[in-house]
Amino acid sequence: MTCDHLVCANCAGRVSEGRCPVCRAHRARMQEQQQGLFGSLTPAALLALLAGLFAVALICRQALA
Repeated sequence: MTCDHLVCANCAGRVSEGRCPVCRAHRARMQEQQQGLFGSLTPAALLALLAGLFAVALICRQALA
């Protein structure tokens, strides 16, 4: 989720605009989270990665059996 879709409960403005200290603090917190290893991946990309890892595990299991 991005800040563009969030509405601040304090000032009723978009969080991305940063009108009040609450907006600015939340926007900074979200930017920190997005800089992590998997923060920029979408849920669909994470699901595809998980499915790929599962497929590799099944192939390895069949090869070693």
